Amino acid sequence: MDTRILVLLSLLVGIGAVLHIFAPPILFGMKPDMLLVMMFLGILLFPKLPYVLLLSFVTGGISALTTSVPGGQIANVIDKPITALLFFGVYVTLNKVMSSNKLAPILTAFGTLVSGTIFLFVAVMLIGLVEGTFSALFLAVVLPTAAFNTVAMIVIYPIVQKIYARTRIAQVSTKAS
Repeated sequence: MDTRILVLLSLLVGIGAVLHIFAPPILFGMKPDMLLVMMFLGILLFPKLPYVLLLSFVTGGISALTTSVPGGQIANVIDKPITALLFFGVYVTLNKVMSSNKLAPILTAFGTLVSGTIFLFVAVMLIGLVEGTFSALFLAVVLPTAAFNTVAMIVIYPIVQKIYARTRIAQVSTKAS
């Protein structure tokens, strides 16, 4: 693993952690997961399985430490690696037929929906909430978060791509490939 890439990934996780901590809760302590956007951004920039696995475990751990949802610690540790691997698999498959600029927001919406679904399922099972809670929380928290994360990726991804292309890391990582 390239140290420069690991430093960039850690910066993304750090930025995501700060955004995750300070995001206001929407419902029952649940809040938009900006750390998820940074994880997706890291996967888009460095789409290699070792980086994806490391990023997913670190993101899951930090999400678990910063969550305010009862049962969210276990849910985050389970949801992030599964979501990252699905995101990565779909990205590798579709990147051959679609540009990454168009693919990034679509995959962000998909990934956020997958992550939210897994997170809610695990959290609801752990807490044992009443029937119908999953649907209500999905509509009230996951769908708005998916929309917010998608807009955030539409804004952030082109900026990061330009910065990435102008820095030395782009040249180093393409030579390492």
